Amino acid sequence: MNDIAPTTLAQPEGDPFLLADDAPPPAPQAFPEPLAVLRIPAASARAFTVKAGQFIQVIDVDGRQCSDLLAFDAEALAAGDEWGLDPTVTRTLAGAAYPQPGLHAKYFDARMQPLLETVQDTVGRHDAFALACTAKYYEDAGFPGHANCSDNFSAALAPFGIKPRAGWPAINFFYNTFIQPCGSLGFAEPWSKPGDYVLLRALKDLVVAVSSCADDIDPANAWQPTDIEARLYAADHTFPRAMAHRMTPDSPARLTRPTAFAPVTETLTRDFIDYKGFWLPRSFVGHGTLAEYWACREKVAMMDLSALRKFDVSGPDAEALLQRVQTRDLRKLAVGQIVYTAVCHAHGGMMDDGTVFRMSRDVFRFVCGEDTTGLWLREQAAAGGFDVHIRDTTDALHNLAVQGPKSRELLNKILWTAPVQPTISELGWFRFCAARLGGPTGIPLVVSRTGYTGELGYELWCAPKDGPAVWTAVMQAGATPLGFDALDMLRIEAGLAFAGHEFCDQTDPFEAGIGFTVALSKPEDFIGKAALEERKAHPRRKLVGLTIASNEAASHGDGIYLGRAKVGEITSTTRSPVLGTQIALARVDVAYSGLETALQVGQLDGHRKRLDAKVVAFPHYDPTKARVRA
Repeated sequence: MNDIAPTTLAQPEGDPFLLADDAPPPAPQAFPEPLAVLRIPAASARAFTVKAGQFIQVIDVDGRQCSDLLAFDAEALAAGDEWGLDPTVTRTLAGAAYPQPGLHAKYFDARMQPLLETVQDTVGRHDAFALACTAKYYEDAGFPGHANCSDNFSAALAPFGIKPRAGWPAINFFYNTFIQPCGSLGFAEPWSKPGDYVLLRALKDLVVAVSSCADDIDPANAWQPTDIEARLYAADHTFPRAMAHRMTPDSPARLTRPTAFAPVTETLTRDFIDYKGFWLPRSFVGHGTLAEYWACREKVAMMDLSALRKFDVSGPDAEALLQRVQTRDLRKLAVGQIVYTAVCHAHGGMMDDGTVFRMSRDVFRFVCGEDTTGLWLREQAAAGGFDVHIRDTTDALHNLAVQGPKSRELLNKILWTAPVQPTISELGWFRFCAARLGGPTGIPLVVSRTGYTGELGYELWCAPKDGPAVWTAVMQAGATPLGFDALDMLRIEAGLAFAGHEFCDQTDPFEAGIGFTVALSKPEDFIGKAALEERKAHPRRKLVGLTIASNEAASHGDGIYLGRAKVGEITSTTRSPVLGTQIALARVDVAYSGLETALQVGQLDGHRKRLDAKVVAFPHYDPTKARVRA
C-alpha cells in the first residue's frame, strides 16, 4: 500500500489513509474500489474528513473487537462551533437503542441535525449508552496509565481544533451491552465475526474519528484488542439498505433482500421492516394501517408474504421423512391438499409451524417460518437414511396473499384454470391448484386457499420475475395494499399463532393453542411424540382469549395476575376495530383458564397498575371460522 492524500480529503499532517489496492473486499458482498483505506491498530484512534454523500465502512478485521466512532459537522467546526454526534438525541429520535438500516437509520447532533445514516449492518449489536473507555475506568480497576479510547480520540482530534475531553460520548460499534433486570448496564464479548462491518453515509461534510478499543481487562474485546479498518467510498456508489442474517452462528452472512414485489411496493411506501431477512411493508402511503385493516375485513386486501421459507421435499421417502419430523398424519393428505402443522423438538417444545402442500405422491412443499427448519429437515433425512431430496425454494417462489370477503370475486376476474383443475370458485379451503394470470398463456401461478387473516382468502405463488406484473394485476383489479401492522391486528383477532409470541422452543403446540395439529394417533413415531403425550395428559398452561376492560394499551409480555400471583402473560394484543374493544391472547395457568375467569393485566412492575380482564373464547373474531370457510 502507498500513502495518498486524496483530493476529496483535507487531512492534518500524517494522513493515515492508504490505497486499498491489495485489501480484500469484506464479506458478504463485493464492494467497489474504495477511495481510501485506514488501518487502525489495536488500542489507537484516527481522525479524518469525509464529504457529504460519501460512505464510511467500519470493519472488524479479526472479529470480537469494539470500535467507537465520533462525528462532527465540519462546516460548524470551521466557524468555531463544535457540534458532534449525540447518542442521547439519536436514541430519542430513533426510538431505539441505536439506529439500524431502514426508515430510522440516522445519527443526530444536539441540534437534532442528521450527521450520518446507517446503510448496512452485518452485526446488529452495538452500544449508544456508554462513553468510549476512559483513563478513569482503568485507573479505578487498578491499571493506571492504560491506553484508552477517550484519550486516543482527544489526541487524534486535536489537529482539527477539537477540545479534549476526559470521556467521549460515542457510538460504540460491536460493543455488546444490555440493560440487566436490576437496571445495571451489562456487557459481554462482541457478536461480530471477522470481516463484519457497519456501512454509514455522511449527510454533511464531517470530521470523523474511529478507534480500535484498548480494553483488555474484561470481555469487551474478547480479552485481546485487535485492529479495525475504515474504508471510504465515493458518493456516486449505490448500496442497498440491509442488515445481515445468518442461519446459524457459523453460516455466511446474507444481506436483507427485497421481495419480488418490491419494484411496485417501493413506489407505494417507504415504511419497510426487516422481517427474517426480507424488506416487508409496514403500511402504505395514502391508506394507513386502519384503512388497510378495514379493506381486508370488508372488501379485499393484498399483502406480501414472501419471507415465508419454502422447501420442496421429493423422493421415495418424502412422506416417511415428513411423518417423522412434523405432527400431522400425512397419510391422509391428498394431492392438491394442504395441512397446517407443527414442528417440535424432542422435548415437545416448538421449533416452527407451517403448511405442507402435497404436490404429488412423492413430492411435498413445506412452507414455514425459519431457515433452520430446512437445515433440520436435511439433518433428519441424513440421520434416518431417508431417500429424499430437499431443495430450498424460498428465493424461487414468492407469494402474495389476497384476502377478504371479495377475494374470490376479484380472482375469478383475473385468473384462468385449466379444465382439469378446479376453478377459483371451486377451490376448497386448504386446497391448491395451478392457474394463470389473464388466460391460458398468462403468467403461471400456484393458487392456494390459505391465509393469515381469518377471512376468505387466497395466496398466489409466482416466480420472482413475475412478481411486479402479478402485484399490479391484483391491485388494478381492486385490492388494497396491506402492510405488516394491519396483518398483525387481523391475525390476533383470528387467534392465529405467531412465532416468538404464541410459541417458542419452551412452548408445546397445546400451550400455543394449536393442539389440533398434533396427531398422536398416527402409527409412526415422530420427533417429540412421547413428550407431547405426557404434556397433553398433564397440561400446566393454556392459551386463552382475553378481553381487557380498558383503552390503555396492553403489550406483549405483560403479566397476567390473580391478586399478587402472576399466573400467565400476554402473548399478543391489539385494539380490535371490528369488536370495539381491546383483546389479547394470553398463556395462563390451567387452573385459571376457564371462561369468564376474572384476571388482571399487570403493568409497570406488575403491581402498581392493573387493567381488568376476563377469559373469553378465542378466536375472538368469527370463532366458528364461517368466513374463512365460505
